Amino acid sequence: MAAEQHEGRSGIVGLVRAIPIRWRIFSITALNSAAVLVLALLIWSGAKTLGSAWDDVRQVRDSDKILAVLESETGRLQNLIHRYVNQPGPDLFAEILLLREAVLGTLRARASTDPILLGTVDELERASERFLSGFRELRALQTTIAKTYENQILAPTKDMAGLYSIIEGATSRRDARIWPTLGKSREAFTAMLVAANAYYLAPASTSADEVRKNIDAIARTIPAMIDFAENDLQHDALQRLKTRTSALHDGIANLSDLLTKRTDLSRNSIDVSQAETIAAIDGLSVKMRQREQNAQLTFDHTLTSISRKMLSIAAIFLAIIVIAGVVIALSIRLPLRQLMRSMRAIMSGDYSRRVAGTVARDEIGTMARAVEMFRRNAIAKRAAEDELRASKQRAENALLELNAVQRNLIDAERLAVLGGLVAGVAHEVNNPIGISLTVASSFAWRADTFDAELRSKTPLKRSQLEEFVSTCRDAARQLVANLHRAGELIQSFKQVAVDRSHAERRQFSLSESTGQIVASLRPVLKRSPINIAVDVPEGLIIDGFPGLYGQILTNLFLNAANHAFPNGQSGTISIAASLRTNDDIEIIFSDNGIGMTPDVQRQAFEPFFTTRRNEGGTGLGLHIVYNLVTQQLGGRMTVESGLGQGTTFRIIMPRSGAGAGTETDSGAVQWPTRMISST
Repeated sequence: MAAEQHEGRSGIVGLVRAIPIRWRIFSITALNSAAVLVLALLIWSGAKTLGSAWDDVRQVRDSDKILAVLESETGRLQNLIHRYVNQPGPDLFAEILLLREAVLGTLRARASTDPILLGTVDELERASERFLSGFRELRALQTTIAKTYENQILAPTKDMAGLYSIIEGATSRRDARIWPTLGKSREAFTAMLVAANAYYLAPASTSADEVRKNIDAIARTIPAMIDFAENDLQHDALQRLKTRTSALHDGIANLSDLLTKRTDLSRNSIDVSQAETIAAIDGLSVKMRQREQNAQLTFDHTLTSISRKMLSIAAIFLAIIVIAGVVIALSIRLPLRQLMRSMRAIMSGDYSRRVAGTVARDEIGTMARAVEMFRRNAIAKRAAEDELRASKQRAENALLELNAVQRNLIDAERLAVLGGLVAGVAHEVNNPIGISLTVASSFAWRADTFDAELRSKTPLKRSQLEEFVSTCRDAARQLVANLHRAGELIQSFKQVAVDRSHAERRQFSLSESTGQIVASLRPVLKRSPINIAVDVPEGLIIDGFPGLYGQILTNLFLNAANHAFPNGQSGTISIAASLRTNDDIEIIFSDNGIGMTPDVQRQAFEPFFTTRRNEGGTGLGLHIVYNLVTQQLGGRMTVESGLGQGTTFRIIMPRSGAGAGTETDSGAVQWPTRMISST
């Protein structure tokens, strides 16, 4: 059964694979487009019904918004009237009238298009008229309140303030008996004035009680102040103060009655008319909601019908698209799976399996043919890699041979320089030793002659003895001087040779080590008229590797002798050292030779670069110096030169040097062989 299903599926896939993949994908797109088109026609047919229902809903909502605006504007009109009551002004009055006309104009304009609002306009206009009539009465009452406050409150308080000033001015002494009572009365007057203003601006029973309490307090202090009056001026002022206090009491009573009347008028005329208007608007809102619910039911019913039709059509098209998609997916996935198996085999190195599906004419067949071509190329590439691996092995063997030749060349350079040093020192030592041998031979002959004279029968003269003693003294002096000179040369070369052969770390004097190195180099430099100037201070102790330092100076000396002063040219080589910081020293090696061009200066430290390739130069001298300074000693090195201006090497290295080379079994540090070169 499974085999039959597999064969049936393979047959369907084979039929579909006859169609290119782009057309298969296009068929899915066409089915989707058809579904969208049918759904769009269905939506368009129901849009008309939905549009009518939606127009009713929108009209009801717009009318509801108008009612909300009317309710808000009516409330705002009420707030403006209350503001006008507290702060009357022509601008505020004009704004009230304009807002009232705007409310009525909006209601009439909407009623012309909405039948529901048409019967409510007259009712709202009557309520508005009652509202404005009450406002006119309230406005007249507000004018009376303002005049009462000004004439019966502010005028008496101004007189009372002046009377208090007269009473205080008429008091001659600060310790007068009237002062305490006067202070209390003045405090009560100030509190009364503040409470009266607050009561006028915002009527409240607490403010009225506060005013009356302070007026009574002022009235109680006046008799006591009359008893304490010191002169007629104070007495008259207190009598007038009593009269004004009584008038102020009556004015507060009148103001309280007027404010109470204003409150009743505002409540009965303004607020009641406002409530009637709000009730009419609420009734309209109820009608609007019922109309909106009916329109919403129609809209929902139409929308439900359209949704059901759309779901049915979408389900049909979805089933068709799913079936077509599965068939097309199988026509792509199965060949791709075979292609992936072939590619995994190629990736694992199995090139023996041929790629399946190369005869198909669709895009996957093209990919299969490309993979088959890749398999064949991989077989050819493996053969090429084997050949390349063999060539690489031959190249590595050649590189090892080249490295060995390079090491031999460096060792030959080192031995050549050591041989030159040995030859120079041997030549220098030969002179004092030869002179000493000649003097010793002459001294032996003179001793034999003196012994023969001493043994003869001829008496020995004093002059002969003095001549023999003088000869012995001269011979001994010459022997000591020449042997001492030979000893110094041998000792210097011995120390330099020990330092060169073993990079042992120790403390050494920079001045002493420099002198020994220069002494060992003088025989080599005698062939050229070159002066050596050394400026190294005494007492500069270095904890480092004197052998490395000697190798650096030797290479710099020989490089200068061969390149800075060619063809026996005379000149001067200078060595200067100084303490740069507590941890670093600076060594300046300079000559006044022919100098370097910019190109030569830029490549001076590169390995195997030399300007005397045809004369046997290897180009390793300065490269070795640079490596010793920067890598072995942990310092820095720069070169400054110009054609015809000489050359200056500046070396900065730590006083306590870094390690160099590798340790041997005996504990000494054997230093690298790639160090010595004359070019």
